[in-house]
Amino acid sequence: MTMSDELTRLAELHQRGALSDDEFARAKARLLGDPTAPAADSFASAINALRRSRSDRWIAGVCGGLAEATGIQSWAWRLIFAVLVLFAGGGLLVYVLMWIFVPSE
Repeated sequence: MTMSDELTRLAELHQRGALSDDEFARAKARLLGDPTAPAADSFASAINALRRSRSDRWIAGVCGGLAEATGIQSWAWRLIFAVLVLFAGGGLLVYVLMWIFVPSE
């Protein structure tokens, strides 16, 4: 697709309401190669935003914090860690390290 096709597609999505004004502006700036455009979906910003939950916690809030950051339910994270504990204790090690290094809300 050419750049004009991409811009047309973005404008159509914006007109239909699929993109908000802010999302449209960011997508357009990213498409045009604006170096000052913020990278809102960057991996580093997601990692830096990770916090242990105070409201959704059983032990330390690690699974609740992961649920808030990823959109996956906290019970699924608890299940994942429980299964990983059964396989050579890897889940326990990761959980304890996250308990130590991920700050609380």
